[in-house]
Amino acid sequence: MKPLQLYTDNLFLSPYAMSVFVALHEKGLDFDLLELDLEAGEQHRAGFAELSRTQRVPTLVHGDFVLAESSAITEYLEEAFAQVPLYPRELQARATARQIQAWLRSDLLVIGQERSTLVVFCGQHYGPLSARAQVAVSKLLEAAQAWLADGREYLFGEWSIVDVDLALMLNRLILNGDTVPAALQAYAQRQWQRPSVVKWLELPRAAL
Repeated sequence: MKPLQLYTDNLFLSPYAMSVFVALHEKGLDFDLLELDLEAGEQHRAGFAELSRTQRVPTLVHGDFVLAESSAITEYLEEAFAQVPLYPRELQARATARQIQAWLRSDLLVIGQERSTLVVFCGQHYGPLSARAQVAVSKLLEAAQAWLADGREYLFGEWSIVDVDLALMLNRLILNGDTVPAALQAYAQRQWQRPSVVKWLELPRAAL
């Protein structure tokens, strides 16, 4: 079988591509990293559009199988390569992990709009949050504090891919200088020191 292939944006700014990239490294899987210039519309051109019908990154190619959407990809990797877990083994904890992933990707979009990953990966800073974004931030911080209330290092006792997803959302605020409780700052920093995350952070990025 051909090596795994991961299509991502050529600027390495996608939080969703990061999640899959980290998952592949955590699984210890060899893969080719293929870059698309999204600004130039390469994701819509015939070659990629025929490969990935949704024309989105990240897209994973595993032999003749092609899959997009980051949480779908990480769940597939969990089933296909079970040697290193990405999700909690216990049924209800695993369901909660998937709930958190879905929530981060859907209900908090305004945070991503006002605190893009340029903050996280390129050191850019933005001005004050809108009233709508402040509501979303309050929800995020309250939920994160509740999930980590006992001072645990990880959401489910041991590391999971959801810790990276949550840390990234928190770092949109932390690295912009927004107010975030110290315990959540320490949690996010701990996830950012994980070797698989460091590999993503060290990818070359063009000056923007």
